[in-house]
Amino acid sequence: MTVLRDYADRLTQPALGDPAARYDEVVAPDGTLRPAWKGLAETALGLGERDLRRVDDDIIRFLADDGVTYSAPGRPSGPWRLDPVPLVIDAASWAPLEVGLAQRAELLNAVLVDLYGAQRLLADGVVPPAAVLGHSGFARVVARPSAIDPRPLVLAAADLGRDAAGEWRVLADRAQAPSGIGYAMENRRVISRVLPELYREAGLHRMEPYLWALRSALIQSAQNETADPRVVVLSPGTHSETAYDQAFLASALGFPLVRGSDLVVRDGWVQLRAPHGRQGGRLERVDVILRRVDASWSDPLELRGDSQLGVAGLVEAVRRGRVRVVNGLGSGVLENPALLPYLPAACEALLGEPLRLASVRTWWCGDPASLDHVLDRVLDRTGSGERLLVRSIDGPPAGLAGLDPAAVRERLLDEPHRYVGQERLPLSQAPTWRATGAHAGDAEARRVSLRTFTLRYGSAYRPLVGGLANVYDGDLATSSKDVWVLKAAAADPDQGLADVLPMTAARSTTGTVPRILEDLFWFGRYAERAEDMLRLVLASHTLAEDFGSQPRASGSASLEVMMQVLRRLGGEVHADRDDEFRSLLLDETRAGSAAHALAGLRDASAGVRDQLSPDAWRSFGTIDRATAMLRGSGHSHQIGESAGRMLTGILSLQGVTAGMIRDAGWHMIGVGRHVERAVQLCHLLEETATVRRGIDVDRDVLNAVLVAAESSVTHRRRYRGYVRPGGVLELLLTDAENPRSMVFGMTEVATHLAALPASTGSTRPERLVADLLASLTEVDIATLVAIGGVARPNLQVFLDVCAGQLARLAEAVAEVHLATGPAPRPLGSLALVESLEGGPA
Repeated sequence: MTVLRDYADRLTQPALGDPAARYDEVVAPDGTLRPAWKGLAETALGLGERDLRRVDDDIIRFLADDGVTYSAPGRPSGPWRLDPVPLVIDAASWAPLEVGLAQRAELLNAVLVDLYGAQRLLADGVVPPAAVLGHSGFARVVARPSAIDPRPLVLAAADLGRDAAGEWRVLADRAQAPSGIGYAMENRRVISRVLPELYREAGLHRMEPYLWALRSALIQSAQNETADPRVVVLSPGTHSETAYDQAFLASALGFPLVRGSDLVVRDGWVQLRAPHGRQGGRLERVDVILRRVDASWSDPLELRGDSQLGVAGLVEAVRRGRVRVVNGLGSGVLENPALLPYLPAACEALLGEPLRLASVRTWWCGDPASLDHVLDRVLDRTGSGERLLVRSIDGPPAGLAGLDPAAVRERLLDEPHRYVGQERLPLSQAPTWRATGAHAGDAEARRVSLRTFTLRYGSAYRPLVGGLANVYDGDLATSSKDVWVLKAAAADPDQGLADVLPMTAARSTTGTVPRILEDLFWFGRYAERAEDMLRLVLASHTLAEDFGSQPRASGSASLEVMMQVLRRLGGEVHADRDDEFRSLLLDETRAGSAAHALAGLRDASAGVRDQLSPDAWRSFGTIDRATAMLRGSGHSHQIGESAGRMLTGILSLQGVTAGMIRDAGWHMIGVGRHVERAVQLCHLLEETATVRRGIDVDRDVLNAVLVAAESSVTHRRRYRGYVRPGGVLELLLTDAENPRSMVFGMTEVATHLAALPASTGSTRPERLVADLLASLTEVDIATLVAIGGVARPNLQVFLDVCAGQLARLAEAVAEVHLATGPAPRPLGSLALVESLEGGPA
């Protein structure tokens, strides 16, 4: 028997109860396959436990390599979960759903236009005013007929579930900042790779044309006549629960991913900030903003004064028609569940037709009859009340489930207009692979919902043929499914799009905002810091393997010198040497450790994810697997093995950045990398080369230094293995042909700085680099290696001067190229200070 056959057999057994109580997406009540699965039967039913276990392992690895994460509200970020068994819908079943979704988006757009314009729905009593005006998503600052946008809803989403009869019902509308397209695209990419035979056999709609249509629709949304409309994706930042989705979408569409601090309103126009000190340049006007920041946080001047996520003056720019925000700032009101019972009447009033896609049954408690109905269900002790969900009109979907009936009743009676009661749909079920637990190796029936997306494309709304399915364990969504909508005929165009509306063919050039330059600067520094620490650990661990058990050997003294380098850079936490190595590789909280640098590198990368190739995240996947191997093994040799694999991940990341376009961001990575390399070299040489310890010990230490500085092969070719301080210092400090030398690095920094927009040839960073290069060119190696007792005082002074100059250089780079002025200050705090001080000066 195979996994799906076993699932079908278990499903039709009487012990499972009445099969009609919940619609199954794969198996009909009589035990036969649904129409969508019949064409896939031969391949799908042949999948055994071993096959699905392999597929599940591949999915986990691919998602980790792509760095796909999600953080549920109130929870830390974690890996995205994808079930290997897709949700499959045949063309005949999809067709009426597609019509209903298109109509619903058109209706919601009409509702939005009316609520912020003529308000006929409120005046005629079609929708109770209290149900709208009491919702936090209703933005009064844009509610004026003179500023109404006739097409405020460009992209809408709807969460759907099936009732017991298999009919789709809308659970919730998503219009504020609909998320999930990026996750849906990633699900499709992964499933097509791990189940290629099933994917090719299915004959389903590809999703890529929908992205082309979305890109075109956003460009066409520009309100101002311009040959090359500037579109940006506004994100709350890397700590957003859907940060991956936002970055994926920006990268796939080719639009900059920006934050509120990257934008500024000047003379009523929204513009991208320019790097500080930019000469001869100008701010770039933004025409369209794909908003992923909730409306209330979008403008600290007219909305929430404590917001640091928005753009001061954005509301006024919208009112003047100088920027199109997608979706409109007031669109959050459409997510109000109190609207659901009134949508059928609104559809008749605004569109003159019946509503085709029904919502889940909902009762707004501001209506006395509905309040009585909800109260009766809440207090019903017979069990029927368990099918009713009571929630706030703008609160979390879970509602008041944790409260006892008496507390729920009290809240309903205090503010009835603030609450709705909703019927709990049973939801349909689908087979879900269980890799662990009591049912490991089985496909278990789990409830599913479907998120769909609808785009205003041209003059009509077009639903995405597909979507994103969520899988529930109890009331908690635990994983997702790819959604396959099969074509009626093989020749049907994907997404029903034979071609895409014309887009501008003009070449688009977007200046890099200072925040991105700062993230890329630290990307370069953290990457180099992690690499240097990993090389030091490898060199030191090799000495420990050879001489750790020989305390009287010269190699043991050399080992102690290298351990002192590690202590200088990362402190000392463990007395045991192996524990110390592990801590340097695994402890992200330990400043100076490789793990700490890698965590900083990951954070910096997340901030510029749209700037990087997807291959960058495969590099992190290599590092993560090496880390997991080290955590799972107590053997000493695993330290070197994992450190080597982590180093491979870092080096592959450098290869990824080598393929970037040579813009300001790429140059800033180069500045950060070479500045950090020089800083690390100063630390390394100061601990290893400024003191004489004897011929044997010095030879072993200098050999380890060459390994840590990735220059041992070059040194052997140059000096035939004759290791002396003068040759090592010349190679690492003044050899212009050695990419690891300080003079080579500073020459590269000078080149990168000259290419940055704020550079003039005479800025402070450029002067500091020129001075440092002059010192390196003029230094006499023989003078540096001169002995004064057991020390090399000239070398110590020279390294101290270089380290100070490098610190000043890093500060100057930040001041000239990265500074954007003071951080945003919450207006609420400012008002408080002014009130305490008697008003502004």
